[in-house]
Amino acid sequence: MHTHLDQVLAQTEAEGPVIGVREGMWGPGHGPGDTSGFDGMHRIIQLNGNAQPPFGGWFDDVADRMAELVPHFASRVLVWRDEITFVVLREKLLPLVKVLRDDPALRFEVCMSVSGVHYPNLAGAELHAVYHLLSYTHNRRIRLEVACPDEDPHIPSICSVYPMVNYHERETYDMFGIIFDGHPGLTRILMPDDWVGFPQRKDYPLGGIPVEYKGAVVPPPDERRSYQA
Repeated sequence: MHTHLDQVLAQTEAEGPVIGVREGMWGPGHGPGDTSGFDGMHRIIQLNGNAQPPFGGWFDDVADRMAELVPHFASRVLVWRDEITFVVLREKLLPLVKVLRDDPALRFEVCMSVSGVHYPNLAGAELHAVYHLLSYTHNRRIRLEVACPDEDPHIPSICSVYPMVNYHERETYDMFGIIFDGHPGLTRILMPDDWVGFPQRKDYPLGGIPVEYKGAVVPPPDERRSYQA
């Protein structure tokens, strides 16, 4: 039997991937634990849907030129609050950023940042790397996003095109476990070299892990201080 929520989920999946459903305002939203009257609330957490051209303004010029130079480079295009994001196939990333930097009509000379995102419920695309590119020449900004699965967390490094992302890719590797193939020295940058796990993944434990720095041990949060008289 299909519920109203199932129908809503089916509709929203067509608009954008659903990555979670939150029920109620406090707690799971069922049973006697929620006495707020909000136990019937359902909040669907989803990514934005695929935008269709024309995107408006210079977005179309950039998108058309990118598609001309690197055909079939993206699986989705998102336009939200006057920003455009291209969800790029990972095998197309390196040739794409080369033309984004070098082509006179594009000329995105700088990659401002690289960061990671973890969507544990997005099967087959749990890990995302996000790139913010800036064109000084044309005064434009775009965003690239590349996804990979937990089981194969590999994305090509773009250090050969944008050397300034060296530390950004290392931090994204350190925090999320994304392996940037071709990086000149992909090692941890914030955590100790022998650290186990990736602290900004959503399945990483929250607290309770003893940390040692140069002989000084920081105990778990619940052991740091007693508030009892």
